[in-house]
Amino acid sequence: MLLEWWSGTECIIHTDPRAYPKYGKENAIVVLNHKFEIDFLCGWSLAERFGVLGGSKVLAKKELAYVPIIGWMWYFTEMVFCTRKWEQDRKTVSQSLLHLRDYPEKYFFLIHCEGTRFTEKKHQISMQVRPVMTPSHLKSPGSQPPPRGSPPSSSVLSEAVSAVYDCTLNFRNNENPTLLGVLNGKKYHADLYVRRIPLEEVPEDEDECSAWLHKLYQEKDAFQEEYYRTGTFPETPMVPPRRPWTLINWLFWASLLLYPFFRFLTNMISSGSSLTLASFVLVFFVASMGVRWMIGVTEIDKGSAYGNIDSKQKRND
Repeated sequence: MLLEWWSGTECIIHTDPRAYPKYGKENAIVVLNHKFEIDFLCGWSLAERFGVLGGSKVLAKKELAYVPIIGWMWYFTEMVFCTRKWEQDRKTVSQSLLHLRDYPEKYFFLIHCEGTRFTEKKHQISMQVRPVMTPSHLKSPGSQPPPRGSPPSSSVLSEAVSAVYDCTLNFRNNENPTLLGVLNGKKYHADLYVRRIPLEEVPEDEDECSAWLHKLYQEKDAFQEEYYRTGTFPETPMVPPRRPWTLINWLFWASLLLYPFFRFLTNMISSGSSLTLASFVLVFFVASMGVRWMIGVTEIDKGSAYGNIDSKQKRND
């Protein structure tokens, strides 16, 4: 609701018109580049526009499960959490994905194969580690897909998923979108290039799948280069219609929760008790700090040190 209705952010999809009618009608793995603070919101917007947001899942870092309210909600809606250490995650992720084979609703399964957001610092370190396999816009050392294949989506979900949607996101005029900007009502202009890849074209062998995934990200990087040069992605631009359900849902819960809250606030102020007012100010301050901390989780400059080899060496020193 915040992205589509409050800030009015536009997201134009560039895709093959022959593949477009299948979106939302099949289960799919969505591979989205992880460079912007609100790229996950654009992924959710894509799912919502095609009517599958309610059943969609995401592969997320385990730390997000502990974020108050949002993390708890993700846990109870069966999001898949990983530690970003593949040998530890292999069993956990495989078991979680097996449950999706019997999931009763259509869904998108969103993954960021980089493992961490792109930053110039991480990219420079990555170039020292693996320059041939590291594109200039998408990968960092933590961005390298697991050395022996990707998450076991192609083999585990072969009976339930029809395709992989390769999604490459960028913003016009070098916009640097932030969640705080969205909350402040700032409008951004996104372009999303979506390629539908039938699952049969994804190798099941782990080594072959790893090579396929690296090639995919090299192609994504080439699309980014073209976007920076021309200002657009290939294929036909389309704008899926905005559905009213997120707005209706927000208005319903806002009306249900805010009315008694303002009644309580009015009664408390009219009581004139200094202790009561001080307690309310304290609670409001703590809640505001909590919200600001949750927003900070999305900020690139306050992101994890995952992929920063030098930061790990400094801690060891």
